[in-house]
Amino acid sequence: MMRASKWLAGLAGIIGVVGVAALWTVRAAPPQAQAAAATEKEITLKIDAANSKVHYTVDSTLHTVHGTFTLKDGSMVHFDPATGKAGGEVAVYATSGESGNSSRDERMHKEILQTGKYPDFIFRPNQVEGRVSPGGSSDVKLHGVMMIHGGEHEMVAVVHAELSGDQWKGTAKFDVPYIQWGIKDPSNWVLKVKPLVNVEVDMRGAEKQEK
Repeated sequence: MMRASKWLAGLAGIIGVVGVAALWTVRAAPPQAQAAAATEKEITLKIDAANSKVHYTVDSTLHTVHGTFTLKDGSMVHFDPATGKAGGEVAVYATSGESGNSSRDERMHKEILQTGKYPDFIFRPNQVEGRVSPGGSSDVKLHGVMMIHGGEHEMVAVVHAELSGDQWKGTAKFDVPYIQWGIKDPSNWVLKVKPLVNVEVDMRGAEKQEK
């Protein structure tokens, strides 16, 4: 009986030590677990349309054309830092395009882009390639689908972003092979226009990390 009592007491002691160790581990783990979990939370980058702009450049045999488009309110990109899966929408008023030459712009809207029929450009991201730093600079590739002139086209933008607190700014660069995408070639027997438009989007906005 005495031996049984000592054995039970010893077992209880072992269980007690294990229990304390387990409790300490559970209490000690959450800060690290929470920090790791925080990095896994989805991040949303809202675009301030009033302080953002689309710039485009296209070369021709006579000159290089520079122009701009305006982004629509409500544009945003959200993504999961752990998987890179992205979503959201970046929308641009196609009707806002201007290059500083009224006759050229009139032809662009009426004959080339047909903005009366296709008033918006829309980019829907689906994947971030690379790591976005929660604070500081990041260089990544943003994959997605561009909807333009009634068609949908896979596209990759090279993005440089700087996140600081709840604000962010960045640039996205990509090329539009407009003739390949079904948009009319503006070239004529005098003017030959390069079949590739270089686009750079300057963006600023607010950052939101889901809790």
